[in-house]
Amino acid sequence: MSVNDLFKQELKVINLGLKSFQNDLKSQGVTTVQVNWKPKAGGKKNMLNLLGRISKTKKL
Repeated sequence: MSVNDLFKQELKVINLGLKSFQNDLKSQGVTTVQVNWKPKAGGKKNMLNLLGRISKTKKL
């Protein structure tokens, strides 16, 4: 499949962001799925470090 073939297919989107972005796509007839995702500890480095200490691993 070439890159140009992708533009001939129906657009389908997995949205990991703002719900309003999904709403805009849906209003244009685009098939979408909304994923309610948030970064661990709200993305705050200090909280991630604390969680790492508690779990005795830095892989969060």
